[in-house]
Amino acid sequence: MNTLALLPSIAAPDAAPANARPARHANGSWKMELAPRWVALLLTLWCTLMLNAPLWSKLAQLPDFVDPWFWKRAAIVGLIACATYWWFMLLSWPGVRRVGWSLTLLTAAGMEYYIQHYGILLDSGMVRNVLQTNTSEALALLGPRIALHILVFGGLPSVWLWFGVAWRRDALWRGGWRSLLLVLASFALLAAGVAGMYRQLAPLLRNHMELRYLINPTSGIVALADVTLKPLLMPARPFVSILGGAGLGASYGAAQATGGPASIQPASLAVGTSTHKPPLLVLVVGETARGDHFGMNGYARDTTPNMRALNAISWSNVRSCGTNTAASVPCMFSHLGKKEFEARKANHETLLDVVQAAGLGVTWLDNQSGCKGVCDRVAHATAYDQASAAQRAKWCEADGECLDQLMLEQLDMSLAKIPAQKRAVGTVLALHQMGSHGPAYFRRSTAQAKHFRPECTTQVTSDCSQQDLINVYDNSIAETDLFLAKTVEWLKTKAADYEVAMVYLSDHGESLGENGIYLHGLPYAIAPDSQKHVAWITWPGTLAARTRTNEACLRAGTAQPLTHDFYYHTVLGLLDVRSPTYRSAFDAYAPCRQALVSRAPGAPDTL
Repeated sequence: MNTLALLPSIAAPDAAPANARPARHANGSWKMELAPRWVALLLTLWCTLMLNAPLWSKLAQLPDFVDPWFWKRAAIVGLIACATYWWFMLLSWPGVRRVGWSLTLLTAAGMEYYIQHYGILLDSGMVRNVLQTNTSEALALLGPRIALHILVFGGLPSVWLWFGVAWRRDALWRGGWRSLLLVLASFALLAAGVAGMYRQLAPLLRNHMELRYLINPTSGIVALADVTLKPLLMPARPFVSILGGAGLGASYGAAQATGGPASIQPASLAVGTSTHKPPLLVLVVGETARGDHFGMNGYARDTTPNMRALNAISWSNVRSCGTNTAASVPCMFSHLGKKEFEARKANHETLLDVVQAAGLGVTWLDNQSGCKGVCDRVAHATAYDQASAAQRAKWCEADGECLDQLMLEQLDMSLAKIPAQKRAVGTVLALHQMGSHGPAYFRRSTAQAKHFRPECTTQVTSDCSQQDLINVYDNSIAETDLFLAKTVEWLKTKAADYEVAMVYLSDHGESLGENGIYLHGLPYAIAPDSQKHVAWITWPGTLAARTRTNEACLRAGTAQPLTHDFYYHTVLGLLDVRSPTYRSAFDAYAPCRQALVSRAPGAPDTL
């Protein structure tokens, strides 16, 4: 597409403005002497024309943007130019301009590359996700092609800025006033343009919300400010505890009737005040696993043969709270649900805190980029940090990224670290997977799980055919299936001492090139279903029977629509942990459960 065609009414400045002249320096080099306002204008035109190709391409494809005149396109280009010029003029002060402008150019070039090649959008959720990523994930997104792109589109103008420009000398007060006036003038033009075009812009942005996130670099700047500055300017949310009333249900027998967790004595459990063994529940927090690629959910490929053989239960119609880990994981462990969580005025403890307050032992084992605050008040560890040298050699790459099966070799150690008094009541182990995290999907599976060939073996997903990309992604799902099956096998070895179960739930899905979109993290309102449709698998083991959950009933209801809102309440129900925050309407197992009533120590369960 000819980008210049979008600018019929905008005249570029002369190659050498009236106040510009070459300056010969002592070292013999020649530089163009320019006032900062002219340099800012040239950089604005560079960004507007060269670093917004995805936006211009998208606009050209919109049927509702067809217009016999050029004024609409020119006006939009003018608005973007005004916004960009305003930003450059904000950074035009001595000692700041070269560094600030260079960082803007390099960052904008990088953002444009990812928009073009992965279809991502520059909203606050994406920025938050980038800031919270770990080193290995970040390195997977880098490569020679992006380096070349940044060098050409961000590096070359930066080199010119540093070595080809000499600042025209103005009196400090005169230069300062000019900069201030231009900042105000560009903002005024932007405001006037938006007001004047509101009737045209409003329906366009309403029907195509993604356009606002394609404006480079201003959309990234606004998103970064929202993530970094907004929390500083707004009052911090108060912390409101939800632990009051947390306790053990009827299935724990006398333990819950003796005044709460503090009075629980392992010895009393050992002499038979409860007919049940303590629960041992493994919560597997999946990563980037879209539900429509699980064989158990009707996918054409059998990507889940191991869990099918174990007769696990898979819900096929589950939607996530967010489209990235930073949004979904805190939300799914919250009692609030998506709508209330996003609008919350206070912070609270999580599912793990409530379970721990009830008296059970809790630990979080991570093979990803952290628990996003979910595990801050419970025992937690990183699989790589506590791995032995032999384990690292077996499961990890040189950059510290490890396959999820490393966590399997640390399950016994994680269980043993929980105090015996807590284990006598019950235990929850939470495992946070690397799962199917892209774009380096080929690193997410062992040879044992690579069933589908040929694989895409590059992190530049747009370079692969869609079929090769699907193959490598499906292999990562097969690896998760293997991981879950081995987790179940470990739980079976503990069945003599515990009532065991496993619950797997993914945080979000993934785009695999459909409509030119890759990875995840698009704003929820416009994200494709592939980024929101997730997998939820339960192996009920012997724990579900503790609260008289009818497995046949569960299996009959696997097509019912569920969301992450159900996770908190379903886990509490499965563990028979009581809390005022529990809502049976959001317990996926509740319709298939017969209620237990409190009973005297040693007495049989009664309905």
